[in-house]
Amino acid sequence: MSKKETKEQNKSGSRDQYIDPQECEYLTTSEDFSAFPDEPIDKMVDPFKRFLHVESASGFVLLGAAVAALLLANTPAAGGFQAIWDTHAAISVGNITLDLSLKHWINDGLMAIFFFVVGLEVKRELVVGELSDIRSVVLPIAAAIGGMLVPAGIYLMLINEGPSTDGWGIPMATDIAFVVGLLALLRDRVPNSLRVMLLSLAIADDIGAIVVIAVGYTETVHLTALALAVGGLCLTLVFFRLGIRNMAVYGLCMLFVWAALYESGIHPTLAGVAFGLLAPTRSWVGQGRLGTMARRTLCYLQGDQWSDPKARYKALRDMEDATRESISPQQRFENQLHPWTSFVIMPLFALANAGVALRPEGFTDPVALAVVCGLFLGKPIGIVAFSWLAVKTGIARLPRGITWGPLTGAGFLAGIGFTMSLFVAGLALENPELEAAKTGILAASLLSAVFGAGVLVFFLPTPNARE
Repeated sequence: MSKKETKEQNKSGSRDQYIDPQECEYLTTSEDFSAFPDEPIDKMVDPFKRFLHVESASGFVLLGAAVAALLLANTPAAGGFQAIWDTHAAISVGNITLDLSLKHWINDGLMAIFFFVVGLEVKRELVVGELSDIRSVVLPIAAAIGGMLVPAGIYLMLINEGPSTDGWGIPMATDIAFVVGLLALLRDRVPNSLRVMLLSLAIADDIGAIVVIAVGYTETVHLTALALAVGGLCLTLVFFRLGIRNMAVYGLCMLFVWAALYESGIHPTLAGVAFGLLAPTRSWVGQGRLGTMARRTLCYLQGDQWSDPKARYKALRDMEDATRESISPQQRFENQLHPWTSFVIMPLFALANAGVALRPEGFTDPVALAVVCGLFLGKPIGIVAFSWLAVKTGIARLPRGITWGPLTGAGFLAGIGFTMSLFVAGLALENPELEAAKTGILAASLLSAVFGAGVLVFFLPTPNARE
């Protein structure tokens, strides 16, 4: 084809077909085709990769870590197990030294990455997810508010004096990983409308937990350090506006804000939430531009330029950057970090925090009973009551095909507090009240899981019966 013909085709909007439609369909749909050569290690790694992509798998890993912590805490190895988390590690920069135990590095440091992912998930839901439509968000928000206020109220009615009253925030949280795991066990029995409702409730619950941590568990604020943290966030926004896309720059900004919040007295994990909410949800490279660059790369593959190492390197690097930047930072970070938070950070947190010596008298401790009543009873009561009020006042309606029975089951499942409840307990209480609260959290989460699943099985028909 002559250059003139090619130019005329480009003007008219048509282009050479480098790949015919049948081959294109094969390359995009066939499981036999792999973009990369197979290596011996792939046979060992691929099953693990498939496991990591199962959404419910993180709940089972988290459960395994919690059980392991409980077993180790109730054996003769308990002292050595606790000594691991009490081991100190220090980081020094000039005259500044940060010396924390391993447990605190997990709770204050690694959990900031967990909260970063929570912030990313909240941003996604607010911009393009279930929380972006006000008509569909009223019911889960009303349910989440009831599921926070009633448990906290029950706790304060039972513990109305002394330092243990600071634990009012413990029964307000929902552990989304365990909820997803249980929904996966029930499989097709749970209709999608109820699944979306429960997950939206859990996201709204996460927002409430973030507010509780920021407002309820900050005693003294050092304004100079707080001003530095705010300045770091403002500088990050400026970098976004300037179009800086080097992730190392934002990593340093987040580290600076984390350190400033730590010195300010506000829990440093909120730095993760802030950066998650700041992450852009729009991609830098659109579909059209990505397609143009892909065709340009194909031209290098077919032309003499491929033999030029410098030209080939530049073309492939440009294609690599365009491919990466065609995905929004919010989505890219969430996809990349979710496996790390689900399969590394949260299990480590469970190992460091869920280990409690179980004694019969521990289950009758006032703090443990208050936590159990708040999570196991307060959650479903609050969720159902506030949902009923929202429906009766006409500001919301039940999801299609859902009655009050399955919604009650969902309310019980929301009483699985675990990760966030343990986190808040660590902020609010000291031993021995902390140990009692952990006992209550574990008991309430187990009861909520069993009763929630039982209620859903009772009220929801099997898929065949529904058909």
